[in-house]
Parts: sequence; C-alpha cells; structure tokens
Amino acid sequence: MSATLLDHHRLHYLHEAIRLGSVRAAAEALDINPSVISRQIALLEKELGLTLVERLSRGIRATEAGALLVERFRHWRSDQADTIAKLRELVGLERGHVDIVLGEGFVSDLMSGPLNRFWQRHSALTMSFDLAGTNEVVNAVAEDRYHIGLVFNPSADPRIRVATASRQPLCAILPPDHALTRLSRPLRLRELADHPLGLMHPSYGTRQIVAMAEAAEHIALAPKLTTSSISVLRHFVKSGLGLTLLPAFAVAADLADGSLAAVPIDNRLLASSEACVITRRGRELPHAAGHLLRFLSGQMRAFRVGDAAGKTTTRAAGR
Repeated sequence: MSATLLDHHRLHYLHEAIRLGSVRAAAEALDINPSVISRQIALLEKELGLTLVERLSRGIRATEAGALLVERFRHWRSDQADTIAKLRELVGLERGHVDIVLGEGFVSDLMSGPLNRFWQRHSALTMSFDLAGTNEVVNAVAEDRYHIGLVFNPSADPRIRVATASRQPLCAILPPDHALTRLSRPLRLRELADHPLGLMHPSYGTRQIVAMAEAAEHIALAPKLTTSSISVLRHFVKSGLGLTLLPAFAVAADLADGSLAAVPIDNRLLASSEACVITRRGRELPHAAGHLLRFLSGQMRAFRVGDAAGKTTTRAAGR
C-alpha cells in the first residue's frame, strides 16, 4: 500500500456509520444525504485498497480494518481536543470542560459536597454529566466520548485504566424496622430469597456481581422488581415493598437520616466489589480533567477510607 493521507471528513463519516450501525442513521445524525456518506466511504476504501465495512441486510458493521481505523480516529480526535485544552491552559485561559459518565449510585455522593467544593476553587470550569449502566460507562470512556467514568465493579477491559478503586461491599438495603436488622450479624444471601427483592438490570455492576454470587452459592434470586434506577429501588424499599442490594454509598443520605438501613452480607464476592474511577488507557487527560479526577478520588464518599456509611479500603490503581 502506497503512503496515503487519510481524509478527516471521510474518517468522520466512517466513524459515525460504524458507531450508529448504518449509513442512514449516520446521515440523519450529521444532517446530510446518505449517498454522500456511502460515496466517501467507498472512496476511502478505494484509496486504502481495503474493505472497511460489511454491508448487511440491515445496516453495516466494521471489518477488522474498519474497526482499527475507527479506533485510531477516536484516539486522534480525543488527543486533538486534549492538546487544544492544554494549549489554552499554557496561555493562561482559566477555563476548561470535563465530560463525565457515571452510574446513578454516585450522583448523591457527588452532589452532596465534593462538586460544590471543587467549583468554589475552580468556578470557571464547566462539566457535563451523563448517567449509564456499568457496561455503557466502560464503553463510553474507552471510545473517548468522556474523559472520566465513575463505575461500580466493572469487568476487566484492556482499553480501560482504573485510576482509583475503593472496596464497597454490596449490602442488604431495607427499612430500619425490618426484622432482619435485629439479627445482629451479617445476612446470608440465601435468607434474602425469602423476601421480595428489587434489583438493577443485568447491564449494571451491582446485578452482575449478584449473579456471580448466586452461581457460587447455587441459589437463584427471583426479583419482584427489575429497574435501571436506584431512585426506584430506594422508593421500593421505603414503601415497604421489599429489599434491595446496593453499596452503602449509593444510599448514604438515606442511611444518615435513618430512612433506610444497610446490613452486611456474608458473601466473599459481594464483599469484594469496588467503586472505580476510570479513564481510557493511554489517554493523557487535559489538566482540568486530571485535576478533577484527583479531587473526586479524594473527596467522594465512595472513594474515602473508613467512611461511616460503609468501611472502605481505597487504593490507587493502574490496571
């Protein structure tokens, strides 16, 4: 293959078509004619002498070459944005923006004080927060759509670097006057099967580790309620409809005001779950994002050592 200068616009069209799964969806997102995208992808394939997408009955998918090209485009685009941010910092512009994607369980912790303290020191910094399940948080950070991810118990992924990890056991969350709170001992997972349960959807880290614990103990929990919302689970328990399984930091305000109680569970897997701050491996964050990452790792309850809402062990991580 002779040396080829890759056209930025063609790479962008390829990226959107592969990300969205079809040329038509990419055209709608970019507000251009689908034939333009098809033609530009075809020209890119001709220049490279490689097939970049497979045409399916419904949409397209990347070939190995197309996936490689899209991944490099994502990295190039994020590196360009990060470089511009660093240049602005060098010339003394006190501004910056950080994109964060996080699980819902981190929201009350983040909003209860750490974010306000950070903005008191860095009032010009802007941020965007988006909520997602564990799998989507990992993918979104790996694809450079966000600088930082806050995620509970993610699976190992070679694309991801864990900047901070904190041991945050899953507990039984129940009304404070529930009979199980008077046992004065950790609960057995099998005991929860006798009570109505509300659990998160399978794409969330809490549900994934519960499934692993079920398999290890050869039991099957049958949730009465399945949801993608921690807020729904909180109201489910407060209304006396059943119990749930969550890390204590996710309901810290409810534990503090006595509206909910958290009881440990005697299970090795549930006791080993972690709250993590993640970034894309190999990405050098802009100063603002790096500073915020360090601040949140030290200030949020989910990452503090020995917090009253649930004893934790925090470690810096580079995996």
